[in-house]
Amino acid sequence: MAWKPSRIADQTGRTFVVTGANGGIGKHTTRQLAAHGATVVMACRNTETAQRVADGIQGDVRVERLDLADLASIREFAGRMGEFDVLINNAGLMYIPFSRTKDGFEMQWGVNHLGHFALTGLLLDRIGDRVVTLSSIGHKQMPPTLHIDDLNYEHRRYVRGFAYAQSKLSNLMFARELQRRFEEKGSSKRSYAVHPGVSATDLFARTETPLDYISKPMVAIVGHSPAKAAESSLFAATEPDADPNVYWGPTWLFGSQGPVRPSPSSALSKDRELWRRLWAESERLTGVTYQF
Repeated sequence: MAWKPSRIADQTGRTFVVTGANGGIGKHTTRQLAAHGATVVMACRNTETAQRVADGIQGDVRVERLDLADLASIREFAGRMGEFDVLINNAGLMYIPFSRTKDGFEMQWGVNHLGHFALTGLLLDRIGDRVVTLSSIGHKQMPPTLHIDDLNYEHRRYVRGFAYAQSKLSNLMFARELQRRFEEKGSSKRSYAVHPGVSATDLFARTETPLDYISKPMVAIVGHSPAKAAESSLFAATEPDADPNVYWGPTWLFGSQGPVRPSPSSALSKDRELWRRLWAESERLTGVTYQF
């Protein structure tokens, strides 16, 4: 039987942190968690928009400012947080023109991967249960290598689609290496990698090209709604017996839509040596060293 949010158990007494919770998949993730009794911290850069969303959600939700393009903001957010149960690394950018974060990282990789890598590391001692990180079927668009020596596009021509794929491959590798390290240390904590399929969210309206006007209607034809896309995150965040060594997401239409099931990933995403090298480079660039 296909998993549905109606199967989520009572989450009263549990606290979730959801990045990018002010729209799209993050908004629907927050709404469902709150509906099942959870306390939800909406970690967002645009707090005005986030507060308007929060005001329309019944339940225990609050907004906290977090800019994943700024390591100082990430450290400030982490400094304000107490203990909680689940971190959902949901926020992301896609197919945007070339730009850099406040700390000089290529924007898509800097926000989607490095920002969440730093955030998770700074919060690790306060996470009681698990980490859920959103990857994408777009990770398969990568060329057959990961440029560990030039992840910030300092010596390569910027191709926005490949930059997005690199960031989502990094999300997947990070989640898998975090789970490997939890197991190695004998920790009861878990790390999940999921993908939401394809959904017509505002990610498809930020390219600053004519595609911004036609992408969402086209995607809506082949994908599924943001509420359905949120089911992968909700499943991994709440199911007690979900296997953290499985990549969860829809599998219909090449992963574009459908119920949450074990999902295929690229051969490159399974390279454990690359996991370790990416981890080391991420620690070096962010200055965040994980303490297990």
